[in-house]
Amino acid sequence: MQAKRFDPIHVLKYLLLVLATFVVLFPPYVVLVNAFKTENEGSSPFALPESFFNFSNFATVIERADILQAFSNTFVIVIASLAGNVLLGTMVAYAIGRIEFKGKTQILGAFLVATIIPTITTQVVVFSLIQSMGLYNSLYAPILLFIGADVIQIYIYLQFIKNIPYELDESAMMDGASLFRIYAGIIFPLLGPATATLIILKTINIYNELYIPFLYMPKQELVVVSTSIMRFAGNNQAQWGNICAAILIIMIPTVLLYLFLQKYIFSGVTNGAVKG
Repeated sequence: MQAKRFDPIHVLKYLLLVLATFVVLFPPYVVLVNAFKTENEGSSPFALPESFFNFSNFATVIERADILQAFSNTFVIVIASLAGNVLLGTMVAYAIGRIEFKGKTQILGAFLVATIIPTITTQVVVFSLIQSMGLYNSLYAPILLFIGADVIQIYIYLQFIKNIPYELDESAMMDGASLFRIYAGIIFPLLGPATATLIILKTINIYNELYIPFLYMPKQELVVVSTSIMRFAGNNQAQWGNICAAILIIMIPTVLLYLFLQKYIFSGVTNGAVKG
C-alpha cells in the first residue's frame, strides 16, 4: 500500500479548525469556571474552581440584580418589538416584492442608505424625540426604537416572496380577494420559515442590546438582562464571579432558542438565492 503524501495544506486546514474551535470555546470556558469561584479564590481566572457545587454567586445575582424583573422587562420588550417587526417587515416586503408602483426602487434604496448612516450621529435627535413624546424612562422607548423594517428583514422576506408563485395571487384576485386578504391569507402564512429566522436574529439582537436600555431606561425598576450585569461592575473594580454567574443565567434563553430554531437560520438567510 502506498503511503499517503504529506500535504501541508491539509494540515493547515486542521490547525485553523482547531484554532477557530479554541477561539469560540475559550470565552464560555472562562465564564463557566469563574461563575463557581468564591471571592477568596484568587488564582488564575483560567483555573478550575474548588467546587462546581458552589452556587453562592447565582444566589447573589438573583437577589441583587433583580434578574427576575430583568427577564420580565426584557420579555415584554422582545415580544412587542418582534410583533411590530414581523408585521411591518412582511407588509413592506409584500408591497415591494408584489406590487408595482412608482418610487419602489427609491424606497428600497432609502433603506440601504439608512444602513450606512452611523447610529451615533442621530442619537441627539432620537433622544430629543423620545423625550418630547413622553416615552423616556418607560418600556415604550426601546420598543419604539427596536420596531422598524430594516434592510436585513426586508431582504429575508423578499427572498421567500420571490419563491412564492405569483399564480396564487392571480387566482385569489380572480376570486375577488383584496391585496390585504392575499397578504393575510396567502403570503403571510407561507413566510413562516422567514419569520422564524427573523425571530432568532432580532431576539438575539434585542436581548444583547445594552446602549438603548441604558440610555433610555435609567430607572432602577426598568432593568433588563443586559443592564442587570452592570450592578456588579464599579469604577475601580468588578465582581467577576457574580458577573460570570449572571452571564450564564442570561445565556440560557438564547441557547434554548438557538437549539430549537437553528435549522431556520441559514435556510432563512440563503433561501431564494438559488431557485430550484
